[in-house]
Amino acid sequence: MTVQQTARTGEATARWRAGAAATGPGDRAAVERAVRAAYRAAGLAEPEAVRWFGSPLAAAEAALELRAGGAVSVREAVRTKPWEAARRRAVEQVGATGWAPLWGLTGGELGPVTNALAGRIRDAVLDRLAPDADVEEDPDDVVEAARARRTVVRLGLLDAVRGQHDAPWFAAFEAAGLGLAAPGADLDTAPGADLDPAGLAALAEVARGAGWWWPYERVALVSERPLELHRDEAGRLDRADGPALAYADGFALHAWRGMPVPADFLGGLGTVTVERIREEENAELRRVMLEHYGYERYLADSGAEPLHRDETGVLWRIQLPDDEAVVMVEVVNSTAEPDGTFRTYWLRVPPSTRTARAGVAWTFGIPEAEYHPQRET
Repeated sequence: MTVQQTARTGEATARWRAGAAATGPGDRAAVERAVRAAYRAAGLAEPEAVRWFGSPLAAAEAALELRAGGAVSVREAVRTKPWEAARRRAVEQVGATGWAPLWGLTGGELGPVTNALAGRIRDAVLDRLAPDADVEEDPDDVVEAARARRTVVRLGLLDAVRGQHDAPWFAAFEAAGLGLAAPGADLDTAPGADLDPAGLAALAEVARGAGWWWPYERVALVSERPLELHRDEAGRLDRADGPALAYADGFALHAWRGMPVPADFLGGLGTVTVERIREEENAELRRVMLEHYGYERYLADSGAEPLHRDETGVLWRIQLPDDEAVVMVEVVNSTAEPDGTFRTYWLRVPPSTRTARAGVAWTFGIPEAEYHPQRET
């Protein structure tokens, strides 16, 4: 990659990272113009209507109604074919050897977080529109009907274009020098149209102002972007006092450090007790409660006793019902804080750990027998 390409790559990645996480209403007029331009670029008649919805859930529900009425999806013409052409053109632009590093700095950088978020939305929509039956409790015909319904919903979700969540690819295409017009540009006469594989610029313009959308022959269904998005430092959905992802129509996802939790679960974390943690039957929710309560506090309040202690630290074990034990090493930082005190840290280690030294060695990726530090800092 040239210096110019590297600089363009960083700028494109930053722009589309922001686009993937953008919240609040976009420019509806610009999005609708772009939707119509995408149809024209695909050689299709413009949709008779562009209908807006408050969330992907509402839009997906409308898409299922259209499919049931015989509506035909034009996703392949509007999105699939331009995408295939764009990928080929991008590789031509940077060369076969240049594509891998370019993708690593664009789509490879944005993809894991963005795709995980899109996957959570897809799964939530699927569960809301086609809940799983209880194979142990429900009759066979109910189970079969539930499975058939989930198949129908999955097919409806395959009709969707991911809008802002296609950001990893747009970052790569832009960095490769394809014709993504500036926001608000005339998409039929935009500079660089010779590098626009059949409407890529139009798709990018939709992604700048909208979430998921469904293109059908006579109508396009467009979802607004979320109103709120809360994530932790790793990019996972995370919020303790409300929905981590919230849309204007009430569709929302609640999560704690990436793990889905019920909406009413988070409200009780502030008053959770040792007894409540022990009584929780759901192992995943119990781990969330324990993490929120604090391992050190739980050890103290539950009257836990250490399994082992040596010069490296103290090994503790929290036995949980129907779940693997939480095993931690308590270590004291050998470097004093500015006030002269020494901070204590808790290192979670595998449940099979039997000595404090083995636990500390594991955090360095070496066997206990090889852990012989000459100096600790």
